[in-house]
Amino acid sequence: MSERKMGLGVLQIGGIQPSESRCEVVNRLLEGLREAHSRGADFVVMPELTLTTFFPRYWFDQINEVDVYFERNMPSPETLPLFTAAKEMRIGFCLGYAELTEDGRRFNTAITVDRKGQITGRYRKIHLPGHADNLSDLPTQHLEKRYFEVGDLGFRVFKTDEALIGVAICNDRRWPEAYRVLSLQNAEIIAIGYNTPTTVPGWTEEPHTAMSAHMLCLRAGAYQNSVWVAAAAKSGTEDSAYMIGGSAIISPAGEVVCRASTDEDEVLVATIDLDFAEKYRASVFNYDAHRRVETYSLITERTGRGDPVTP
Repeated sequence: MSERKMGLGVLQIGGIQPSESRCEVVNRLLEGLREAHSRGADFVVMPELTLTTFFPRYWFDQINEVDVYFERNMPSPETLPLFTAAKEMRIGFCLGYAELTEDGRRFNTAITVDRKGQITGRYRKIHLPGHADNLSDLPTQHLEKRYFEVGDLGFRVFKTDEALIGVAICNDRRWPEAYRVLSLQNAEIIAIGYNTPTTVPGWTEEPHTAMSAHMLCLRAGAYQNSVWVAAAAKSGTEDSAYMIGGSAIISPAGEVVCRASTDEDEVLVATIDLDFAEKYRASVFNYDAHRRVETYSLITERTGRGDPVTP
């Protein structure tokens, strides 16, 4: 029987209003981290852009006006208590935030932190949704393409305590290559934080399908790549805009182990077996035995895309 068990946690955060300070938000995160620790969590996934309201819904004429939502250092004075608590409680976490680099570049970023309170990895979001132009006639916008650069670090896996953890952010979860690239690097867990509004300019979706599509992405990604997936939402109503919940932990079998029942602050914890995926990786999803990359390459070479080829 496997001994590679760990407590995997997800910290869902309800809507953060524009008036809430960093310190107020961090106090909510600390409360959730303590609850997760008390329930046996060794590592906790937090949402995308965890520290502020989802500011890409707002248009700012001067790009530097948005910098108030960005972190220049991590840990910052406001977020240091999270790192201190991690060290004291011996619990790791994944935190999403807006990053402003020393040379003035802006990224949608997530870091992994180990049980010593040390940063073990950094990922910058690659699949940016939304738009960059001012759609001023809309009640809310989705301006990630204006406020963030496409991530420049690639999809990477970070050794964090006993687990190999890959990181993706929000819209990344809808693209199968995100899971596959991380799985090919032997990720055991994929941590995904997200803020998913029900209304995105240029994206028409029936309201009732938003949650089913979200869960489909998580379950398919976990099953087809033999990984655990831990997804954490910032959800509920922020400044009159609603974002879906649906935080969840998914097994390599594609099964939902646990799922949030609200769109408010909520903690999920599951004891997982890191070796559970091995039976899938050794059989139906044995890449060396069954994956035929040369076939995909031939199709792309002949068509310029991945379209089917007529003999």
